Amino acid sequence: MTMPSLRSRLAAFSARLRRDTFSSLYVRNYRLYYMGQIISTSGTFMQMVAQAWLVLSLTHSGKALGLATALQYLPILLLGPYGGVITDRIAKRKILFYTQSISGVLALILGTLVATGVVQVWMVYVLALALGMVNVFDNPTRQTFHIELVGPEHVRNAVTLYTILVNLARIVGPAIAGVLIASVGLAPCFIINGVSYVAVVIMLAMMNSKELLTSPPVPASKGQIREGFKYVIATPLLGSTLLMMAIVGTLTFEFQVSLPLIAHFTFKGDARSYAFLSSAMGFGAAFGGIFFASRKGITPTKLVSASLLFGLAILAAAFMPTLLLSGLAMVAVGICSINFSSLGNSILQLGSSPQMRGRVMSFWSVAFLGSTTIGGPIVGWIAEVAGARWGLALGGLAALAAAGLGAVTLRKLKSAQTL
Repeated sequence: MTMPSLRSRLAAFSARLRRDTFSSLYVRNYRLYYMGQIISTSGTFMQMVAQAWLVLSLTHSGKALGLATALQYLPILLLGPYGGVITDRIAKRKILFYTQSISGVLALILGTLVATGVVQVWMVYVLALALGMVNVFDNPTRQTFHIELVGPEHVRNAVTLYTILVNLARIVGPAIAGVLIASVGLAPCFIINGVSYVAVVIMLAMMNSKELLTSPPVPASKGQIREGFKYVIATPLLGSTLLMMAIVGTLTFEFQVSLPLIAHFTFKGDARSYAFLSSAMGFGAAFGGIFFASRKGITPTKLVSASLLFGLAILAAAFMPTLLLSGLAMVAVGICSINFSSLGNSILQLGSSPQMRGRVMSFWSVAFLGSTTIGGPIVGWIAEVAGARWGLALGGLAALAAAGLGAVTLRKLKSAQTL
């Protein structure tokens, strides 16, 4: 083989790899959506850091901080399925216009209260609860909007690229917030986040509605939430996937509780130690996302394997003898986490009928986000009683249990198909 021929083949392979890895971004509507989210998601994590610091500054109480977090996620836990019904009834782009706009207004209100010096902790609670109510409708809509933007063929790629964005924003947003808080105070974090939603609204307005792969809205009727539950129960693949997600969402994705504890109590570190572990996981998730974005296969078997590897990686991180080695293990945790979450999300979207997709993804929101109000205290209690390592290890064991559940369900499905 001549050198020019080899170079041309390598160039063609490289071009194909880039196109497969970023295939969703070749779709104009998704590219616009992604651009808006790049700006807005970093602002969201800025506000998360600023809100936590604001509550601690006002109360000097860890319980108050926990209450503010619980209020923001409690509506999803209690009302998530209703948000899914609305997602199935109304055009998703229209819902996002409202939810993203209201989220921006809420951030601007909080920023104004802080800037004028009149903010009190009860105001933060009210605004956190209001944002949680908005997310009841926003989360299932954003999840199901991916498939309308890019279609079934590219849905995993779209979900994975979006997850990469979230993990990078998880690093960039808090870093910017830290600089702003130290230099100019808390208020700009909220105001910048509020303004960032303008980018999302503009990008939504610029989309070509004719290129959206929309499904007909479901007419309003009684019993639609119950209908959604029955649909999931009657579809073993969806039911088992959601149950796996619920186990992992409740006990495994509680890193905001387990990592600070293991950094402080196990490794006798400070905020920089926690940032190191969190950033290591974020780096792993971003790297893993780029790797998995070009992967086409979406099967229950791969989800079981992903859950198994996720659990083993967490257990390794929990029992590493030094902070450095634990951080290296957290890179593996990040890689496994994005593989598990993107596979589960894609299986649920592709396995659901268009008329049920909103309700199914609302159950996903409950399992992944609403469960934080339940899992956080459990992980914290285990860490207090058995030690910080076991608080993190509990998440690893939960992921292994989810893998076992998925394997049993998969075996039953295969047995039923052979009868």
